Amino acid sequence: MSGAGDGEGEGRGPGTRVVGAGRRPEWTQRIVNPPVWRASTILYDSVAQLRETGARDTHHRLFYGRRGTPTQWSLADALTALEPGAEGTLLYPSGVAAISTALLAVLSPGDELLLVDSAYDPTRLLADGLLKRFGITTRYYDPTIGAGIADLIGPNTKAIFMESPGSLTFEVQDVPAIVAAAKARDVVTLLDNTWATPLLFPAIERGVDYTIMACTKYVVGHSDVMLGSVTAGPGRYEALRHTSYQLGQHVSPDDAYLGARGLRTMAVRLDRHGESALAIARWLAEQPGVARVLHPALPGTPGHEIFLRDFVGPAGLFSFVLDGGDDAARIALIDGLELFGIGYSWGGFESLAVPIDPQRCRSATQWEAEGPAVRLQIGLEDVDDLIADLDAGLARFRGARG
Repeated sequence: MSGAGDGEGEGRGPGTRVVGAGRRPEWTQRIVNPPVWRASTILYDSVAQLRETGARDTHHRLFYGRRGTPTQWSLADALTALEPGAEGTLLYPSGVAAISTALLAVLSPGDELLLVDSAYDPTRLLADGLLKRFGITTRYYDPTIGAGIADLIGPNTKAIFMESPGSLTFEVQDVPAIVAAAKARDVVTLLDNTWATPLLFPAIERGVDYTIMACTKYVVGHSDVMLGSVTAGPGRYEALRHTSYQLGQHVSPDDAYLGARGLRTMAVRLDRHGESALAIARWLAEQPGVARVLHPALPGTPGHEIFLRDFVGPAGLFSFVLDGGDDAARIALIDGLELFGIGYSWGGFESLAVPIDPQRCRSATQWEAEGPAVRLQIGLEDVDDLIADLDAGLARFRGARG
């Protein structure tokens, strides 16, 4: 995996860092892409060498396959380089594995976690399941709370988990305000930054302690690998590393290789995803049958002003609420789409559409809407073709709605 960065690429633009980061000569052997180093057992010349290697820090040293090879170290190093001020990055077999390990690294029995009410559903399941079994309590908070989070911090509060924007309803949190309140009380902050990536929101630079990504999405970019990452801010890496090793967290070199390959084009893909999604969101906002569009770059959406202040640009995922109708009418819209696949995840080259029901996973806030909702992942297809497909879908919806 990766520890403290070597300053590679500092002062250069994020697109340049995406291309060059993690490509240390000793790992690449002067090949453009770091090779796939597959390993479980590492051989030593003697017992003395085996013992000496095990007695020292094995960071970026071949020791045992679970500790990684240059293939994994390269990707982790590159992700660290994308977060100015970061201490290091560790890789995980999925985004959920990254979230769970990061939380277990900072929480103990008797602790309290403050978790945003708009969080990714598996994060809620973790909090209400495994963490609860371990004696860790969770309180959910309104994603628009901002500096008001200070009023919720109690004597047992040890961590605040944010997701901005939320991956269903896309409220943007005031991350700097929450971080300031947390630091004043020595509370650890974690952010699921999968939607924006560090290219659109450099979380460590904004004071977040741990920034998490489901690299399955934009980093991989091709819908063919499960992968997660946690990047640690100053002074936070060792706790994460120890917990990860104790849990046996490991990513195969083949998956790390595909993640690194996807990373090199992430900047240009993210630009295209964001530009296309915003164009479609603006079009949807004007269509009959659409009550409102939940895209943080659109005026009137929760946290829009914060989005303009803190984010470099938009990404490719958003939702829209239909004007009336029921689930059957929503299904008529989605099932007939030709260019949108029906499936979970996002961040790949293909567009996706899924029904969402946010009211099912809220406890601190209420979700009320004019009708059922749909989440769209906008891929790399031509915008005009996607709009035509959605236009036909909305016509089916209006017909089914009556």
